[in-house]
Amino acid sequence: MLATELAHRRPEPIAPSRRFDRVTISCVWGNPLDPKTWSGAPYRLAMALRRQGVEVDGFYPHMEGWAKYLFAASHLAGGFGGLANEQIRRGKLAREHHSLKVAEMAARTGARNILHIGTFALPPSDLLRSVRHFIYCDQTWWLSLQHRPDNRTTERACDQYEELERQSFDCAEHIFTFGRYVRDDIVGHYGVPASRVSVVGSGMGAIEPYRGPKSYDEPKLLFVAKHLFVEKGGELLLDAFLKALPFRPDLKLTVVADPKSARRIPDHPAITFEAQLPWEQLASRYREATLLVQPMLNDPWGQVYLEALASRTPILGLDRNGLPEITAEGRHGFLVSEPDADELATAILDAVSDPERLARMGETGQRHVLQSYSWDIAAERIAFV
Repeated sequence: MLATELAHRRPEPIAPSRRFDRVTISCVWGNPLDPKTWSGAPYRLAMALRRQGVEVDGFYPHMEGWAKYLFAASHLAGGFGGLANEQIRRGKLAREHHSLKVAEMAARTGARNILHIGTFALPPSDLLRSVRHFIYCDQTWWLSLQHRPDNRTTERACDQYEELERQSFDCAEHIFTFGRYVRDDIVGHYGVPASRVSVVGSGMGAIEPYRGPKSYDEPKLLFVAKHLFVEKGGELLLDAFLKALPFRPDLKLTVVADPKSARRIPDHPAITFEAQLPWEQLASRYREATLLVQPMLNDPWGQVYLEALASRTPILGLDRNGLPEITAEGRHGFLVSEPDADELATAILDAVSDPERLARMGETGQRHVLQSYSWDIAAERIAFV
């Protein structure tokens, strides 16, 4: 009798263990506890980790002006190509500079767990060997090369960046990625054991899910780019929109971008340009839109996609990087195979031809992102083993 009872008794579930009680988030792009740094992702992650009971500090291993000029000169003299900010920071000298600043901070503060936003302050220059380094990344160097629209990097630079990226991944205690496709690359291309790489996703801006009335009968398109207008697909979209307009004269396009992009927007009654909007007004544009058309050339993830779906606005973009994953392979949006204006125009016309389909996509897309993507979900996956 006892043996039978024991055989049918279910084992008690094992409670997850906390990976760390305190962590320092390090970001080379600015103060990670500033909501403006890196589209607010480090800040929102930090707040979510605190809600999980983790003490969070922030560190910005900044590059002094003299250092930037020195590294730029060395970059040019060494035959590493262009002087874009990203290229300089990917180089060995800049990485060593950032890494040493992180090490000095850890020695000064007693930090034992460093969560790096990206790999630009790695491999580590540890003064204390007990420091554990973690990485949270939305892409890899190898993946960035697949669709890079502005690649003027020399072969020598590519080889160095690739080796430094590999070393950075090798030294990490654990790597957290935005998407599955990034995890697959880190495991498959960089050879990191699968047990050391986890997909945790991301959240989005402080947008509230929209559950109010919404009509998809009028084809109101939306494009949002806080910066990098061309790289985000702005010029490609404008070309496609003007090609589609003769077939659907009722098409409307709202472009929300930085003020510098105004010169790129044609003066046309069907196109409305708005410079960077306050958050409340941007959220309103998401809710009013029928379709977010965001053919980003090489953006690895895109919180804008999540914000649109949270507003029940389906997405149209390129079939690359994180968009197939976010749309569940096109179930919550439309995927275009190539950055071709004719193909994009055809896809726009097809998308707006069926308002009921758009409504269904909006409903299912909203459920998908609310269940799958939030900073609290990402923080829990990072904080607990």
